Amino acid sequence: QVQLVESGGGLVQAGGSLRLSCAASGSIFSINAMGWYRQAPGKQRELVATITSGGSTNYAESVKGRFTISRDNAKNTVYLQMDSLKAEDTAVYYCNAAIKYYSGGYLYEHEFWGQGTQVTVSS
Repeated sequence: QVQLVESGGGLVQAGGSLRLSCAASGSIFSINAMGWYRQAPGKQRELVATITSGGSTNYAESVKGRFTISRDNAKNTVYLQMDSLKAEDTAVYYCNAAIKYYSGGYLYEHEFWGQGTQVTVSS
């Protein structure tokens, strides 16, 4: 089966940087859009950034100029470089991907989520 595995979260001081990674594995045929979302305590999950297979990107206003999303299609991996981190960036960050995959000899398309990685920014 297909799964997304995230890494790179942790504790950092305000103004610092972190880099998140998310690798997709399994019987993958192709991956369309990939992205990062986050959910802070008591708040709804929100979009952080997305990137298409062709490299077009989209960012939440709150992270523009500070975060950079990128992907390595050969490795089925998406990255989120987070710079100038603020306390309000503290959240669980989730990877998301629209993936075409094989199962039982058939081709399916489904949206997958990672398990989440905690990012904590201390002020």
